[in-house]
Amino acid sequence: MTVKEINNAYCRIMDMLAGGVLKTAFEEIQTLISDKQLFSFQRKADELQETYRYMLCYYADGSEDPMQKQIYTRICIETYELADRLRYQALIGESQTLYYTYARAQSDSPVEIGALLDRLQEYDLEALTGYEASSDRLFMWLWTVPYLTDDDTATLSRALKSAALPFAVKCLTVSALLLSLQACFDVKKLYLLFDAAELGDEEIRIRALIATCLALNTYSRRTAYYPGIRHRLDILAEAPDFKRILLTVTLRFILTRETERVSFMMCDEIIPELIDFVMKSRPKSDTTDMLLNPGDDMNPEWFDVLANSPLAKKIEEYSHLQEEGVDVMHSTFVDLKNFPFFRTVSNWFLPFMPTHSLLVSQSAIRPATIEILQKAPFMCNSDKYSMFFSLSQMPERQRRLMTMQMDSQFDAMNRQYGEALKSRQNKVERITGQYVQDLFRFYKLFSKRREFDDVFKSAPEFHNLPILKQYFSDPEILLSIAELYLRKNYLENAQAIYGLLPAHYPDDETIYQKLGYCRQMLGDTAGALEDYLRSEIMNPNSKWLIRRIGSCYKALKQPEKALEFFRRYEKMTPDSTQALILIGHCYMDMQDYDEALKYYFKADYMERDNVRAWRAIAWCSFLGKKYEQARNCYGKILEHNPQTQDYLNAGHAEWALGQTKNAFEYYHAAISHEDGEFEKFLKLFDRDIPDLIEAGVDPSEIPLMLDWLRYTT
Repeated sequence: MTVKEINNAYCRIMDMLAGGVLKTAFEEIQTLISDKQLFSFQRKADELQETYRYMLCYYADGSEDPMQKQIYTRICIETYELADRLRYQALIGESQTLYYTYARAQSDSPVEIGALLDRLQEYDLEALTGYEASSDRLFMWLWTVPYLTDDDTATLSRALKSAALPFAVKCLTVSALLLSLQACFDVKKLYLLFDAAELGDEEIRIRALIATCLALNTYSRRTAYYPGIRHRLDILAEAPDFKRILLTVTLRFILTRETERVSFMMCDEIIPELIDFVMKSRPKSDTTDMLLNPGDDMNPEWFDVLANSPLAKKIEEYSHLQEEGVDVMHSTFVDLKNFPFFRTVSNWFLPFMPTHSLLVSQSAIRPATIEILQKAPFMCNSDKYSMFFSLSQMPERQRRLMTMQMDSQFDAMNRQYGEALKSRQNKVERITGQYVQDLFRFYKLFSKRREFDDVFKSAPEFHNLPILKQYFSDPEILLSIAELYLRKNYLENAQAIYGLLPAHYPDDETIYQKLGYCRQMLGDTAGALEDYLRSEIMNPNSKWLIRRIGSCYKALKQPEKALEFFRRYEKMTPDSTQALILIGHCYMDMQDYDEALKYYFKADYMERDNVRAWRAIAWCSFLGKKYEQARNCYGKILEHNPQTQDYLNAGHAEWALGQTKNAFEYYHAAISHEDGEFEKFLKLFDRDIPDLIEAGVDPSEIPLMLDWLRYTT
């Protein structure tokens, strides 16, 4: 078996166990044992299968066995663990990934964990390099040791609770346990994360809780078999702020979905447009430019243009995302993770330490600069190290200017958010955000990232994990999650939670509105209408709601009911041309074209150059067999930034008038508008064939027109 085949076999076993297909799982296990000659596991596999067969025999005989559930649970647990150990042994001699390479090295040079932890607790400030080497050795051992012994677990637990173990080592221990659990399940490691999550230090506690959530997400299909996990969670939940922190973590992971979109916005939209704007605004160079003084005023009109440009709106959106907590810094540091420092796995999770030997050794960087970086509230630890190494490579003058600018910016931020940054909730949000960003950097930017299962790829939803659901039962917590999903346009996620909320907020009209909106946007028009009507009972005067109800009835082919609500909408918005057009659409659906045209013409009269009204008049005229009127109207439309459909409909009007040549030219223009993609044009054309036939076009001519277009496109 190759490495890929071993991993595929393991995944099949996991799926079978999760689906309760134990017999087939045992067969896959046997294949793995035989193929890789791992016969030391044969006895355990036979024992588990035999116990399972006996249990099934009792069940098939109809015999009551009060221990059946416990026996089945034990068989499942031990089969999961057997599969884990089999995979590890099969890969330890085959895989060339970092994990197994380091695991082999560890087995060749075993670590005495107690002695290593003792050295770290006797940390000497004068021996930085030795301390860092020891902390990295601890990280690598914890990451690559597949299973902890009871003695190792007890030793590590005592060390975590010891005030003598340095803060940075505890942080690295948490991250090493996370990576280790991602590679191989060991409930003892999970219990150590619970130990860390019970510590008094806020930063270590939150890091541990995040790591715990990620581990529970990875092994969601088997955690129910370990009652000890539930027990430890209940102990954590006794803390008054547990649910609030869990919510903060959940919201932060939802926001990570925005990170790559924001990176695209910055790199592919804002920066290129900003450069383009500056280049266009800059006067063309000539000899008179040499006479301008550097202090001369800039033309304020340049900034007026910028303030009213689409670029300004993108910059404003970018700033809003930053305030909301979206990781807007990721794109800035993508190219700053190639320093040798980041070749070491543990350094991606290291708190920013001014005492780190690499920082101390850089005499060119002033201590004040390091202090500025350390206090930077919106940079994660990984990015602070990136910034430090970048500064260390700059010429002195450029570095001084950069640090002055940083100092000014961070000082302004601290003044702006001074009181907020001091509050406990904001401290929790800052710690959570920075650690999640550190994790994001590692899983997205580490040179060997493809060897790791990206925890962000599956967009973790901790509130949906069965083992964590009870801690998200408060309606206010659910509402916070739903609101964020809605704001970020993750409508399926939002709908799932809003669907739970009417039971808690039966008199809240906005819950029904938002649930209806999600359903409507996802294509469930009938469900959306039901929610909107419930909301309308509580608030019959909402213009937005009345218009939405009308649009649902129209989509459901009930124009008479839609007309009733659009008339109400017209009374609420007497100066609205939109209401007139919506009413016209209802009459057009009812095939009362003359009445529809009255409303369309009224909308056109109220708002000149209303292209939307022109389109409605033109199409309604065509359906009402007023082809000259349709032709004239399309003539106006085609002079105002026409769309593909406009050229298509203009062609229909010409064909209905018997002007085949003109029709062909308009159809050809429609295809050109779609960049010559005939299939796109054809989809639009096919939809209108019944209307063309109704307009008198001979059905036998339609294939001829289309083939001629194919020849000439």
